[in-house]
Amino acid sequence: MAKTRDYKYELDTPCLTIDIDILEKNIAIMQAAADAAGKNLRPHAKTHKCSQLAKKQLEAGAIGVCAAKVSEAEVLADAGVQGILITGPVVTAQKIERLATILKKDSTIRVVVDHPENVHRLDDAMRGRRLSLDVLLDTDVGLGRTGVLPESALELRDHITHASSLRLKGVQAYAGFVQHIPSYPERKKASLECMQRAAALFRNLKEKERTCTIFSGAGTGTYDIDIQIPELTELQVGSYAVMDAEYLNIGVKDDPARFVDFQPALTLLTTVASVNHPEFVTVDAGLKSLYRHGGSPFVTTPGFTDLRYEWFGDEYGKLICKDGGDLPPLGTVLELVTSHCDPTINLFDCFYITRGEKVVDRWPIDLRGKSQ
Repeated sequence: MAKTRDYKYELDTPCLTIDIDILEKNIAIMQAAADAAGKNLRPHAKTHKCSQLAKKQLEAGAIGVCAAKVSEAEVLADAGVQGILITGPVVTAQKIERLATILKKDSTIRVVVDHPENVHRLDDAMRGRRLSLDVLLDTDVGLGRTGVLPESALELRDHITHASSLRLKGVQAYAGFVQHIPSYPERKKASLECMQRAAALFRNLKEKERTCTIFSGAGTGTYDIDIQIPELTELQVGSYAVMDAEYLNIGVKDDPARFVDFQPALTLLTTVASVNHPEFVTVDAGLKSLYRHGGSPFVTTPGFTDLRYEWFGDEYGKLICKDGGDLPPLGTVLELVTSHCDPTINLFDCFYITRGEKVVDRWPIDLRGKSQ
């Protein structure tokens, strides 16, 4: 492994950096918001894919973390992270076998279900291994991706309660399609309409099942909206820790144009690799380094914030000066806020942790590529 440089602008590019001071402040702000509202925090590790960062969230007060896939949960559990909720259905024999292996190590792991056949497969597998598994009923509140419609949820609840090796612990609801609505009033209206449907279901289930105590949901874009719902017990927020251009470009209660509650801790360093055109320069970060969909990456390096990034192929990007000003010279290292943090992070092996311009640590992105 090449020696880590002492200063971030000496790092080989493209690479990802995290400003530790901004990260810790973001984590503290979200934890304080949850604590003040009497809610638990179970941040989503699918954003940062880093067990070391997950542990910082737990140290700050989170009760556990979320994982999107079984393979992510495996790495987290092996790293000693507990209180893992897998937020997508686990349906195949291979994945159920892997889930059972994790459960043998850590009885606190939970998973969501959204179909009777899934319930029966999990029950058969756990009963055959003499294991007991806690499950949440995944509710579709409008996203239409996974989850059972609220009007069919009580039927699914009956399947769960008749499963001898499963315990119904609560409800999950995620309105992902409202997270990036630019207008705060419109986003608030849409999110409350969605989440109130799940809240009504949760109240109903709570009356029938004493084990049903968890209502898990929300996201970074609606954290301060959904936190107002009395029934909601925990937040599954993810991007707040590191942030990205997609989230930074939506309004919040105190600023209609920009998400000012959390600052971008995550940035990408890229080097000017070619300067042979008067209108633009070419940098070494393209599609293999920056996820294309989401927001537009933007430069934060002083003196070059007028540059506009455009994708320029797999290996390269293009930086154009919006006002016809000076372009950076060959070899200049520039710092960008990424378009969409989750899939961009999944392209890299590690974060370089910085304090100011000094590199102070290197954290493996040990959940990278864990898509099973």
